[in-house]
Amino acid sequence: MDFSKLMAAQIARTSNKASPSATSSAVPVKSTTSKYLKRSEVEAAREAAYLAEQAAIESQRIAKAEKKRKQEDDDADRAREREAKRMRLAEESKRRQQEEDDRIEKARRKRLGLPDLPTAEELAEKEENDTAVAEEQEDISEQELFAKLRDLKEPIQLFGETHTQRLRRYYRLINPVSAVTPVREEGYIAPNPSDPIPTTLLPVEEIDMLIPTTIPLATSRPGRLLLARQMTSWLTLIFRAWSTALSQRDPAIKATLSGQQATNSYSQALSHLTPLYRKLEKLPSTPSELPDDLLGPICKLIRLAQERRYVDANDEYLQVSIGKAAWPIGVTMVGIHERSAREKIGEQGKEKAHIMSDESTRKMLQSIKRCLSFAQTRWPPEDVGQLMG
Repeated sequence: MDFSKLMAAQIARTSNKASPSATSSAVPVKSTTSKYLKRSEVEAAREAAYLAEQAAIESQRIAKAEKKRKQEDDDADRAREREAKRMRLAEESKRRQQEEDDRIEKARRKRLGLPDLPTAEELAEKEENDTAVAEEQEDISEQELFAKLRDLKEPIQLFGETHTQRLRRYYRLINPVSAVTPVREEGYIAPNPSDPIPTTLLPVEEIDMLIPTTIPLATSRPGRLLLARQMTSWLTLIFRAWSTALSQRDPAIKATLSGQQATNSYSQALSHLTPLYRKLEKLPSTPSELPDDLLGPICKLIRLAQERRYVDANDEYLQVSIGKAAWPIGVTMVGIHERSAREKIGEQGKEKAHIMSDESTRKMLQSIKRCLSFAQTRWPPEDVGQLMG
């Protein structure tokens, strides 16, 4: 085969294949997508994604905080409403309770024949009048006023008394003619000579004679005054019933030795309890007249008798009269060693017997015991076990 023909055929095939792409290969086209990216482009894309994520997180946080703040504001509003409602209900309940207490106190004072308590307006007006009167008079220093009252043998200070009231009391004492006639203190009356023991304390009704279980504080003048009135009223009731029982006896029984002894016991009880009446009259203003460690047992004695628990009252009488103090009986010192029981002899304190303190106290407690014995016969207990021997 001729070599030249082969070469021509090969060239013709080559030219036919290259002709379609001759124009396209003449101008090269740059690809729009690149297989590789620059580091700056990667960092910019990452930063943009991070910022977008942080913005979304911040918006969620703000929305959550706003929702929480709104919830807290709503809770605070509801709490304020509840507190305001609670305060309104408390004030309303307190007002109703005060009105009920005032109504009960007014009814009690009306039943006992006591004047009504002054209102707030009356107290304010009285205070203004006291101030006006004090301003019209010459003021005196506290110490000088005390000295002047001592010279007049008057108490230098009454319970709850202010300097203005004390000054007015002093001028009323030194100028009795110009002074207004004082009104008798509440709870006190003129002594009734027909009573077994005349007293200035206003008696209470029998339904109100029950002694309270707790003694009022020494600073509570109204409480101490009511307690003193209850005690004197109950003792006066006992003495009246005792006197009636003695007067209703036959003359033959009165003439016997036992009849005369019964009359003497009644007379001695009256004379021995007269100091107790005087102490009770001063009890509201001077608590030291009757100490609490003696007033307490006496009140308990009377209350137990009022409840007709005479055996318990007798036990209380033995407790207050004999006490729990150790008494030396027989030989107390044997040998050279001191016994442990010896230390208890002579100990003072709560175990000391009040009946041994002085003669008037001993007679007073013995007279109260006689009143208990008569009350047992006049008002016998429902429980036979409460009868004293």
